[in-house]
Amino acid sequence: MHEPEENLDDEIEYAIEESRGVPPWVITFADMVTLLMVFFILLFAIGTVEQEKWRQIKVSLREALGADAIEEQGTRQGLDVIQTQVDEQTVHAVDEVGAMVNREMEDIISEVEEFIFKNKLSGEVRVSSDERGAVITISDVVLFPSGSAEMTPKGRATLRQVFDVLKQFNYNIKVEGHTDNTPIHTLRYPSNWELSAFRAAEVAHMLIDDGYPPERLSVEGFAEFRPIVPNTSLENRSRNRRIEVVYQRGSIRKRMVQILKRK
Repeated sequence: MHEPEENLDDEIEYAIEESRGVPPWVITFADMVTLLMVFFILLFAIGTVEQEKWRQIKVSLREALGADAIEEQGTRQGLDVIQTQVDEQTVHAVDEVGAMVNREMEDIISEVEEFIFKNKLSGEVRVSSDERGAVITISDVVLFPSGSAEMTPKGRATLRQVFDVLKQFNYNIKVEGHTDNTPIHTLRYPSNWELSAFRAAEVAHMLIDDGYPPERLSVEGFAEFRPIVPNTSLENRSRNRRIEVVYQRGSIRKRMVQILKRK
């Protein structure tokens, strides 16, 4: 007669056990697995960073020494090679190349600044330096009519004056075209991409016609996507419409390495 009551008690006890949730050890185990996963992710990330650091070191050494025999097979083997090859002479060579590049950049900037001052072009031509190299900026207000890539007579005269400076330094040059954010939709220039590229190409063609080696020239158009100031006023838009002639830092470094090797 008491058996049903016992079954009922068992069911109540089972229900109570079920309501208590998972056993405590399961939570501890889950935490341990999560920590292990995070640990292995960190190991993988650290290994990736080391590989990138090694790649950068290897490229820098090759530029400075012309060494093509640096090992490729892994970080540790590469670091062993560095320990045998990087001595005081190597470090000095890397430092000397960097110093030579900086001096040459300063010479280029100095020559252009003198040219700008003598020709009273301070409002039309500027010079600066950044990670790309020595940058000569020419306002496209001088070079081109609005919405066109046909160079004006005044623009041609200004560019020929600038060319007198450019031909003193025989490095690779990249001509970059930039516009403001005013949209354009014409048959020839569907967008500012085409307009900026055509303007850069027009400058490159003129430099080639005046004798600059075409193999040392490249052209890029950036449309309105690399402004130097916000496009919030007419004055700012006119500053953003520009041609940038870039003496490429990599080309200067390559020449300095060649000079250093001949010493």
